[in-house]
Amino acid sequence: MDLIDEGEAGNAPEFTVSELSGAVKRVIEGEFGFVRVKGEVGRVSRPRSGHVYLDLKDDRAVISGVMWKGVASRQQTQPEEGMEVVAIGRLTTFPGQSKYQIVIEEIRPAGMGALMAMLEKRKAALQAEGLFAPERKQPLPYLPEVIGVVTSPSGAVIRDILHRLRERFPRKVLIWPVAVQGAKCAPEVARAIEGFNAMTPGGALPRPDLLIVARGGGSIEDLWGFNEEIVARAAAASNIPLISAVGHETDTTLIDFVSDKRAPTPTAAAELAVPVRLDLLGWVGEQDARLTRALTWALEQRGQRLRDLSRALPRPDSLLDQPRQRLDTLSDRLPQALIRGVQQRRVQLSDTAGSLRPAALSQRIREARRRLDDRAERLAPGLARLIAVKSEALGRRADRLTPRPIQADLRAKRDRLGEVSRRFDEAARGRVDDLRKRLDALDRLRETLSYKATLGRGYAVVRGDGQVVTGKAAAAAASGLEIEFADGRFKIGGTAPRKAAKKPPEQGSLF
Repeated sequence: MDLIDEGEAGNAPEFTVSELSGAVKRVIEGEFGFVRVKGEVGRVSRPRSGHVYLDLKDDRAVISGVMWKGVASRQQTQPEEGMEVVAIGRLTTFPGQSKYQIVIEEIRPAGMGALMAMLEKRKAALQAEGLFAPERKQPLPYLPEVIGVVTSPSGAVIRDILHRLRERFPRKVLIWPVAVQGAKCAPEVARAIEGFNAMTPGGALPRPDLLIVARGGGSIEDLWGFNEEIVARAAAASNIPLISAVGHETDTTLIDFVSDKRAPTPTAAAELAVPVRLDLLGWVGEQDARLTRALTWALEQRGQRLRDLSRALPRPDSLLDQPRQRLDTLSDRLPQALIRGVQQRRVQLSDTAGSLRPAALSQRIREARRRLDDRAERLAPGLARLIAVKSEALGRRADRLTPRPIQADLRAKRDRLGEVSRRFDEAARGRVDDLRKRLDALDRLRETLSYKATLGRGYAVVRGDGQVVTGKAAAAAASGLEIEFADGRFKIGGTAPRKAAKKPPEQGSLF
């Protein structure tokens, strides 16, 4: 074994652990600032932070990888265990665990085979859950009132659907705009399906009776959003019947297997959604003609049957012959039968009257009178006992009926009335005092604002011919002046009687 010379070891630089880890980090990041790595996805971890941690491996080595939350949300294809991918990013180190890793900026399947393998794996998982079962399929409504369309609002697909609906049978259409390719496609389509199902039937915005998820043709990468699991599960959970019309007739996506009906093209989806109005009108007209013919034939058949039966019936006169003959025979026998009946009842009356004797009647009367006397004798003591019981009960109740509670209640009510009267008087006096104070304050305000107070400070009001004079020209033109002071008025010239002022004195000149 070779030994390191002490002098040589003493000349080697000394690093701390952090310095050495930083140097290694700088070397790796400088040499491998941008790399493309092809490998199989191993362990995949998605913590609550939204970051994605995974392993990339081949038959001889494993390298750890991480996708930060913002990068992971933008990826069109999410990594799954066993998928062969190409990861693009940069190498770095993680000093906390003394390992290196790749920070992934983009990840995509390594060719068509990887995409198809992932698609078959996802398809098998959903089929095992029973999402493709025929018994889960809902029947399409024959003539939906409102149709919801999930597609791009700017493509030719929506124009084709609207044009075909307008040609066949115009219906109300609600469009939920979504991205039909790229990273936003799957979440937006899933939210659109769930949003249509969350609408309230009969609300301000009507809930669709049928949904159409449509997109034009494209490569498998362009249609991959409709192969995502969230889209398939949203379509399977839809309570509204759903038609998938993604791609051309040869294109197949996962939503086609879980939808209630697959249309080869968006135009075919519109044809499946509604019948042809002109065909319906023709069918209704044909059914109306058939119904008219059937009713006419039935009426003719029944009329003929009625005529046949009427010929087999006897004439009305022949039907009355035998009853009329029996009536004549019975009318001839009726007088003799009445006579015999009267004689029989006379004999019965005589037999009954022979057994009626006055003594028997007297005996029955005496027995009835005796029963009546017995009952009368028992009735008097019973009435007396009843009267005694009622009198006793009345006496017990009369003992409780005293005027003291009523008098006490009257005293209490009188006290309450006095208290209420006292409170009313106090409130009335307080109200009168308040009003008096307000009146005094208003009167003081009036005195303050009145021109009389201004006159007391040495000012005067000048009037000429009964009008307030506000200028020299008006004073010169007046035949006489009247000056009002605080203690009275003084006239200068003029003999005309003083007139009442037409304007308030407050608007006159004060000097």
